[in-house]
Amino acid sequence: MKRKIGSCTTILVGKKASIDGSTLIARNEDGSESLYPQKFIVINPEDQPKVFHSVVSGVEIPLPDNPLRYTSTPDADDAYGIWAGAGINSINVAMTATETITTNARILGIDPLEKSGIGEADILTIVLPYIHSAKDGVIRLGKLLEKYGAYEPNGVAFADSDEIWYLETIGGHHWAAIRIPDDAYVIAPNRFNIDHFDFDSTETLYSDDLPELIEKFHLNPNFDGVNLRHIFGSATIKDTRYNNPRAWYVQKHFNPEIEKSPTDHDLPFICHANRKISVEDFKWALSSHFQNTQFDPYGNGNETEKNLYRPIGINRNLETHILQIRNDVPTEIVGVHWLAFGPNTFNSVIPFYANVSNTPACYRNTTETFDPNTIYWLSRTMALIGDANYDLYSDLEASFEQNTVAACRAIQIKADQEATNRKDVLAYLEAINEQMAEISLKNAKKLLGDMVDLGTTQMKLRYSLND
Repeated sequence: MKRKIGSCTTILVGKKASIDGSTLIARNEDGSESLYPQKFIVINPEDQPKVFHSVVSGVEIPLPDNPLRYTSTPDADDAYGIWAGAGINSINVAMTATETITTNARILGIDPLEKSGIGEADILTIVLPYIHSAKDGVIRLGKLLEKYGAYEPNGVAFADSDEIWYLETIGGHHWAAIRIPDDAYVIAPNRFNIDHFDFDSTETLYSDDLPELIEKFHLNPNFDGVNLRHIFGSATIKDTRYNNPRAWYVQKHFNPEIEKSPTDHDLPFICHANRKISVEDFKWALSSHFQNTQFDPYGNGNETEKNLYRPIGINRNLETHILQIRNDVPTEIVGVHWLAFGPNTFNSVIPFYANVSNTPACYRNTTETFDPNTIYWLSRTMALIGDANYDLYSDLEASFEQNTVAACRAIQIKADQEATNRKDVLAYLEAINEQMAEISLKNAKKLLGDMVDLGTTQMKLRYSLND
């Protein structure tokens, strides 16, 4: 049994590239056209299994003792696997898993995918509770990939307060990872993303035999240097329409001085923005749909142009997380799990504290069928109405998002000052999260009501004379 895999977009920002010195890793978790309702929960140590069983592949993996507590964004229906998505553990290590990436026949002929291995539905659950740094996450996942293999190609990011590491699987049992420079950002769509790679650097990790494998099987097409994207990735027509334009658009936003083509296969992996990047920048990028270009589905281009490239904000967004590990606050409040449900163009991201043992009910108790009292289904409803007439509703949505984030930031600023003076920090932070969830729910319901009021005046089923 297997949930149909969709696709995602990942953004990473080092601590010297962010506006407040945080490390930030984020991803849109996207599904297929079908709905896969999402929920936000905390896995406490007593709830973590001793042996993990993969619904997708059937593999069973014994797990270490003494797991850490961690936040998680799994499917509401676990019949197809957990698909935990993202989380921050109790010692403030963050992880997002996974970005579905591309591969090629050359490496798959050498090291085929492992049908009984591990993949997106499994990886966070078997890694995040057992790691104590970002680099530790790379090492643990690398060992699991070598032992059990992967049934699909994936990219995974880890962060602590100091470092961000990004790992990509290679074939069934190989992998490579790179430390993201502190002053850099990364935009990673659904392709093999790592490009230039130095096997001798202290900023890289990889399967021990990877250099030998490249040499033995004549995999490097370049005359000089090592470019892992060229060796293990793809450069297809689909990439020029589905993947490359997403990287192009975000890079164009953060580096407007650089002129590139949206179809360019060699858009850089490591980038340096012309300014410091905020959480709001993340949310804008992850909600984007080629605004102010002819490729915007809501824009003024012709129908061919508007449907030419796959946008980042899309109807298939399931949940979006921005995992923030801060450096200017006490340890108890370092981790912030920013979260939004549904299509990103019509929702708001909320800064939930990660150091908690439970989450707000309207985010936790997502049902498999429609329930407007949960944030997931409320967000889906707003997106459906908003999509029907974007120009009519876009100002309402923009005000809703700004007001919601501003109100939650105000609560967070006060809570940051008060939290460490509390005897039971977890209970206090849970109460703060409840306040922010209440604002999110209240404002979303108001937006939906405003959309209904405004939309009613535009209905085609009308007549100009009143009774």
